[in-house]
Amino acid sequence: MKASSVPAAVAVVVPARNEEESLPRCLAALDEAGRALADAYPSVALSVTVVLDGCTDASARVVAEYPVAQPLAVDFASVGLARRAGVAHAVAQLGQPASQIWVANTDADTEVPGQWLVEQCRLAASGVELILGTVVPNPVGLDAALERAWHAAHPLDDGHDYVHGANLGFRADSYLAVGGFAALDIHEDADLIARLKSLGVRWAAVDSIRATTSARTTGRTSGGFAGYLRDLPL
Repeated sequence: MKASSVPAAVAVVVPARNEEESLPRCLAALDEAGRALADAYPSVALSVTVVLDGCTDASARVVAEYPVAQPLAVDFASVGLARRAGVAHAVAQLGQPASQIWVANTDADTEVPGQWLVEQCRLAASGVELILGTVVPNPVGLDAALERAWHAAHPLDDGHDYVHGANLGFRADSYLAVGGFAALDIHEDADLIARLKSLGVRWAAVDSIRATTSARTTGRTSGGFAGYLRDLPL
């Protein structure tokens, strides 16, 4: 895409593994973000792919209740492979050149802000190829000491050095140039970002698209955000 032009299409990819309780809030937030995108950039096509990775609960039924989203059923038990499959599916469905597609990533237990997609398109139009957003744990039910420990370790500002798969965007052609998400169960986001930065893409770390994610301390994998939150020194 040319500098000073918005993407022709935006693909949102959401991996989910037995997330029937969290998905309604996630998809409602994405619906709001999609409506804001349509208002700000009516020419931009939008797809939302929820990758149902080995789900045995009612996640598929939840997705069916939200016209904004389409399901993609896989059985990898790997967040890296789930994200990879979701991106490939979305890019193929949109039918645009990869250079004209922006991929926005979040998680099924995360709620993005209303301007999430608008701000990513604005930055993409300025020539940014990779956006790293901030994430905060949902304070509802979160132990106060643990919440303080989180914020002490994560000052929220532009120029941060955090990588969260729950709040991440990139241009599809840059993503494809480095081989996409790897088959990793954890840290697939950090692995991809390291390769994108090594490629020399123009990137921005911003707090303007701050997302709220589950504060659970038992996650769907043995590591990841939940494990990190659980193990924070108080």
